[in-house]
Amino acid sequence: MKRIGAALVLTIFCIGALSAQQYTIKFATLAPEGSTWIKVMTEYDKAVRRESGGRLGFRIYPGGKVGDEKDVIRKIRLGQYQAGGFTGVGIGEIAKEVRVLDSPFLFKNYDEVDYVVNKFESQFEKELEDGGFVLLGWAEVGFVYIYTNRPIYSPVDLKEVKMWMWEGDPIPQAAFQAIGISPIPLSITDVTMALQTGMVNGVYTSPYALVALQWFTRVKDMMSEPLADSQGAVLISKKVFDLFPKDLQQVLVTNGRKYFRQLTLSSRQENANAIQTLKKKGVQITYLRKDVAAQFESMGEKARQLLVGKLYTKEFLNEVESALRSYRQGRGK
Repeated sequence: MKRIGAALVLTIFCIGALSAQQYTIKFATLAPEGSTWIKVMTEYDKAVRRESGGRLGFRIYPGGKVGDEKDVIRKIRLGQYQAGGFTGVGIGEIAKEVRVLDSPFLFKNYDEVDYVVNKFESQFEKELEDGGFVLLGWAEVGFVYIYTNRPIYSPVDLKEVKMWMWEGDPIPQAAFQAIGISPIPLSITDVTMALQTGMVNGVYTSPYALVALQWFTRVKDMMSEPLADSQGAVLISKKVFDLFPKDLQQVLVTNGRKYFRQLTLSSRQENANAIQTLKKKGVQITYLRKDVAAQFESMGEKARQLLVGKLYTKEFLNEVESALRSYRQGRGK
């Protein structure tokens, strides 16, 4: 049966056996056409084609044409597609423990994010492989903020907001539970209409996504402290990856790490630029007092504990938090 399965997968990839290109990887993502995400993915594809001598290349399906991230994962496991670009929501369907990177109020800056990703990368890669996927590169979405139609000066103010939550995502569910509010779960594709009708008047996402999705036209305020850092990744089916010759595997991984690191750095700059755009568009930033920021941090600790047993073990969370404390102490010295 294993040989039959391998033969079927090879059949999918041996597109035009008589032509130079032997393998085509069908790649799907929610990132829209024309976005930096797709531009970098296109550059990556060109590099892979060039370094493989034309034997390997991607066919890119942007803009959610294949469905949301759960749909993409299901179709990859069925062999209809082979790779995808995912946010933490999709990653969590494959390797729950990796979602510690999206934990509420865990990171204060990108240096901390990079430190934890690098320190625990081998463990994250193993979790992904156990879930049936190989990491081609991290593709961070960036820090996620809360946006509302009124200023948020404290956790109490959030209780007056009709806050959206990405349906089925345990991270914001735990965060909002710790804060003491009941969000409205919706698919991300339903948020624009919900904002227009007033069904929700509070959302969370990266500044760049807020502008790209046009959600900023329905909010007035941005909370200064990020809710979380949203990690992303480009993943390929391990079953498929293992069928490639070693040299092609190397081409995929080496270029993946290079181009998706560039994408992460570009995303960070775009988010910084998007904050300036939001200011010009009239979105106000409410800066929290230190004591209030400390309240949110405490709620973040509570939220992370609520996720123990659902996403990660208590031991692993303690290990990550301990490493982060040591890193901060070292930087302080």
